[in-house]
Amino acid sequence: MTAAKKMEFARGTMLVFDRGYEDHGWWRKLNAGGVSFVSRLKDSTSYAIVETRPITPDTHILHDEVVILGSDKDSAKPMRLRRIEVWLEDKQDTIVFVTNHLKLAASTIAAIYKDRWQIELFFKAIKQSLRIKTFIGTSENAVQTQIWTALIAMLLVRYLQLRSTWKWGLSNLVALLGNGRVSYTTMYYPQHFLIER
Repeated sequence: MTAAKKMEFARGTMLVFDRGYEDHGWWRKLNAGGVSFVSRLKDSTSYAIVETRPITPDTHILHDEVVILGSDKDSAKPMRLRRIEVWLEDKQDTIVFVTNHLKLAASTIAAIYKDRWQIELFFKAIKQSLRIKTFIGTSENAVQTQIWTALIAMLLVRYLQLRSTWKWGLSNLVALLGNGRVSYTTMYYPQHFLIER
């Protein structure tokens, strides 16, 4: 979390993070810099409702409210946030989101947070398959370089997997390549992997 707070984000950026990043001072800084965010709201966070927005019938949106956080109640210019409560049919439970973006539909805010999990799964797959424990750098350029390099590596391994007549699992193939036990010869055996003995 400390590293995220030190990063600079361009105006118009949207950040999506879990409730472990609930820091109202940081949120105010992001808001002042024109950076939007979507997060979860802790159950213990106090707030005052200043506006109740209409919700579309036949959706899983239970509440769409503009709120002021309890930590902002004495501020001359309090930050206005949206508190969006959504019903999760599969879990038979509710989830509460908070955002400083006042224009997007409540269903869009919920979808944005849901898509965060796809990003997490992507990074998890990269770290596990390519045995990356930590990223070398955290600047935008460093992260993009590492992501593109990982994607190229994953595509090459996937290509080898598809060309093979053996039914290799992707993780098994990566492990074999990492150990230097597999070589690919296109000249004589274009569709086979040779296990070096």
